[in-house]
Amino acid sequence: MTATYPSGTTNGSPETDLLHADASPLARPAASPARIRREPYAGGVPASLPARSADPLTAGGLRVLSVEQWQATATAHRQRIAAYTAPLKDLHSRGVRHPVHDFLFSYYSLTPGALERWHPGAGVVLAAPARPHDDGHAAPTGGPGSGGGGKFYRWVEPCPGLPDGGWTVDVPAFAARRAAMIEFAGRILGLTAQRPARLACFGLHEWAMAYRSEVHGIRHSTVPLRLGPDGTNRVVEDNRIACSHFDAFRFYAPEAVELNELQPTRETQADLEQPGCLHANMDVYKWAYKLMPAVSSDLVADCFELAWRIRTMDMRASPYELTDWGLEPIRIETAEGRAEYVRLQRGFAAEANVLRGRLLAELDTVRVLAAETRTP
Repeated sequence: MTATYPSGTTNGSPETDLLHADASPLARPAASPARIRREPYAGGVPASLPARSADPLTAGGLRVLSVEQWQATATAHRQRIAAYTAPLKDLHSRGVRHPVHDFLFSYYSLTPGALERWHPGAGVVLAAPARPHDDGHAAPTGGPGSGGGGKFYRWVEPCPGLPDGGWTVDVPAFAARRAAMIEFAGRILGLTAQRPARLACFGLHEWAMAYRSEVHGIRHSTVPLRLGPDGTNRVVEDNRIACSHFDAFRFYAPEAVELNELQPTRETQADLEQPGCLHANMDVYKWAYKLMPAVSSDLVADCFELAWRIRTMDMRASPYELTDWGLEPIRIETAEGRAEYVRLQRGFAAEANVLRGRLLAELDTVRVLAAETRTP
């Protein structure tokens, strides 16, 4: 069974660069208070707010996006993500689950709808549409500061350069409520990026999860084991297993736990994560979306697309037979397969570290803006 994904690929081949794939335009959903609405903008397009303003969050000269700019960006973002989510929704409408890509919306908790909703990130003001029929004081509905998508937004009153007011992320409120998440994510991202990538695991974590399937059953029960139970067991028993990622290790078959050279725990997670780990690199997406809306949707989407490609490669190297889904196996039980795995793993490690750096920079912006608002 196949499904069409961005750039005409089948199920998102990891060798295909999806980061800049064009998505076909989709019909825009009907407007509701929880959605961003398209409305005509009657006014100038300010480049930035003045250095002095009645609103404390504009004192640093935050960037302002006109209505046309941010609504076009929001639409482009929704189309970009829909190129991935629409084929999955089509499968689901027919009662079919994708054995590879559903993981990105089941193991990871962000829903397709929430991923499709665009956020500018901290330090940006979204100009509100002109409202000729009101007194210019009430915050209008339809922007990011209203409805279900507006948590941690605040209304910015009209001021010079922002004649109709606008919305911005409420950085002080976000930083106060998410302080522990900001600290933990920053720590694990920074420590992981500083370490050398270890490239000798060959994806055996998936095999360890399927070990002794004749006793425990198959974890992904909708697809068969490529080498069968006995062949899968032999691969586990004949190879060194050294997974450093707790959230993979915790799903091992009981008999495989003691075969792993490391015994990661939640408490040692920040000490063991390293950029060669596919799951640690997929988790950059997790840290990004958990820090929305202070982290921009542009960065979240880049992290999601990398996670999509990594997940595809991870499952190609797994013990499962996925050719019916358009995925050719990476045969890590052979020297050629291990070499291919390491080549892709090395590339993903480099890409993920770039995203870690961008995410850490956006967290620095959050900290700076939160500190500025506390300064008299």
